[in-house]
Amino acid sequence: MKSIKVLSTKKLSSERLELFKNTPVNIETYDAISIEKLAFKHAGQIENAIVTSQNAAQIIIDANTQIKKVFCVGEKTSILLQKNNYNVVKTAKNASDLADFIIKNHKKDDFTFFCGNIRRDELPSLLAKKTIGFSEKIVYKTILNSQCFSDNFDGILFYSPSGVQSYTQENSLQNQTAFCIGNTTANEAKKYCSNVLVAEQSTVEDTIAIAIRYFKS
Repeated sequence: MKSIKVLSTKKLSSERLELFKNTPVNIETYDAISIEKLAFKHAGQIENAIVTSQNAAQIIIDANTQIKKVFCVGEKTSILLQKNNYNVVKTAKNASDLADFIIKNHKKDDFTFFCGNIRRDELPSLLAKKTIGFSEKIVYKTILNSQCFSDNFDGILFYSPSGVQSYTQENSLQNQTAFCIGNTTANEAKKYCSNVLVAEQSTVEDTIAIAIRYFKS
């Protein structure tokens, strides 16, 4: 069986590494990005919050932020918030879908968008076009950990647009296959690579699964 070399742009837990056992895939991992939490405190209750990442969700939880309604992107972000007793009223697959829901159902409401310093433009742009009131609170900083690899990998696993940006600062994607956690990440990868596959569900496990299926076939 031919050995396949794949790079994960996120360090994987032992349970996730187990998924590669008895497959032709040799996996290498590193953290393409790191997160620096920023000092954050909010007095009083926030009426409507938008949360599009687990990083922002965890910071909100750690700061014991009082929020009446949460609108979020991603099942895992939603589950994390609900486990900590936050009232999640809408969970969307991506930021564009969440913006569409807000535009259709909450035109007159104001929102607080918790995000990192490198955030996508889709959601703010769509809300601004419809003059929906929102303010941004930057609660973490994304740091690109650029690293040059001498190995020729057959595939790269990506979990965020920032991960793609970090990897491509020092490496080429032209002759590789990019396996992406979602469409937003895939759209970033398509700037550098023609062979891009997207996980069926936006989870690390599903991203791993499509890579294993691809190289087993």
